[in-house]
Amino acid sequence: MEKLNKIFDSFATNLIFKNKSVLQSNYSPEEILHREEQVGAVASILGPTLKGEKVSNLFLYGKTGTGKTLTVRYVGAKLEEKMQQMGKDNLKFLYVNCKLKKVSDTEYRIIAELINVLGGKVPSTGLPTDAVYSRFIEMIDNKPQIIVLVLDEIDQAVKKISDNFIYTLTRMNSELKNAQISLVGISNSLTFMDNLDPRVKSSLGEEEIVFPPYNALQLKDILKERATQAFGEGCLEEGVIEKCAAYAAREHGDARRALDLLRVAGELAVRDDGKKVLLKHIDAANQKIERDKMLDVIESEPTQFQLVLYSIMQLGENLPKENLSTGEVYNKYQELCESTKHEVLTQRRVSDILSEFDMLGIINARVISKGRQGRTREIKLMLAPGIKDKAREILERTLDL
Repeated sequence: MEKLNKIFDSFATNLIFKNKSVLQSNYSPEEILHREEQVGAVASILGPTLKGEKVSNLFLYGKTGTGKTLTVRYVGAKLEEKMQQMGKDNLKFLYVNCKLKKVSDTEYRIIAELINVLGGKVPSTGLPTDAVYSRFIEMIDNKPQIIVLVLDEIDQAVKKISDNFIYTLTRMNSELKNAQISLVGISNSLTFMDNLDPRVKSSLGEEEIVFPPYNALQLKDILKERATQAFGEGCLEEGVIEKCAAYAAREHGDARRALDLLRVAGELAVRDDGKKVLLKHIDAANQKIERDKMLDVIESEPTQFQLVLYSIMQLGENLPKENLSTGEVYNKYQELCESTKHEVLTQRRVSDILSEFDMLGIINARVISKGRQGRTREIKLMLAPGIKDKAREILERTLDL
């Protein structure tokens, strides 16, 4: 017990953090640095809602951590604030993250989540999809108002469902008597629009804004501003901010990653019962985030992706060789689908999934020529032993194996 008290006391008395919440991804700063142009553009497009006018559908894209969600939520909050000052209440921003597992699986669940955000309730499954749409329309069409639907990581929902639900949402205005809906789609994929149905593309992409990655100097400014509020005075070793910014700049200018890195480094320093966040804590935090990120990816991937990955893991344990062929993986995947009663995808589709795994760094896929027999890919699992064990636990739990 004395040992536990010592651990608890070290946390209770440590003064490294002053206000850790400013480093969290859901924190809304008073000012968004280095995004003045994008904030102005979003405000100009959505501004007419103040006069009760339906605005153009808006599409934002850029890599992870470039300020897309932050900008939309910031402008939305300011618009709602302005509406209240004008004594009106006919503008609502409804925000849904389409990547969340409970939301992105089906069209039904996306609309159910919108109803939930409005304060209503529908069961997570069980009703006809049309009935859920009717409930949503009933909830918003009771008075003249503008509804701005913000669908964050919209590409994830389209990947798992289809783009039909976007088209249904854009056509919904024809059924509304009082309210009007405008859509804001946010995507981390720069090529997302290329694969949409032409009808959906023309209705969604009325206005587009691109968010470029932050450079190292911009990231340094963002980190400095947040660090002043997050940490006690003198609690950062010299060079910590610069090292964080350099790491994140390598990761395509991802501000969210930079802030996570600084927060996790602070947490590790507190666990060490240190007085300062040191450069070594940044390196340790980077390794921890890499490990956690890989597991998050594995947990959030669709069922078919998880089945392919579990097939690779099982083969790796049962076969003496290090590299596997695409054919071996596909045969094992077919067996697994049959035993778990899942639909079997074509070999071409499984090959696409393997390419995605290669891109994510989960596997290393090397194309080799087999002469007259054509070409195949040699597949090697790239998960570290610690991650592999946790990944197996996640897959067995989510696939109910």
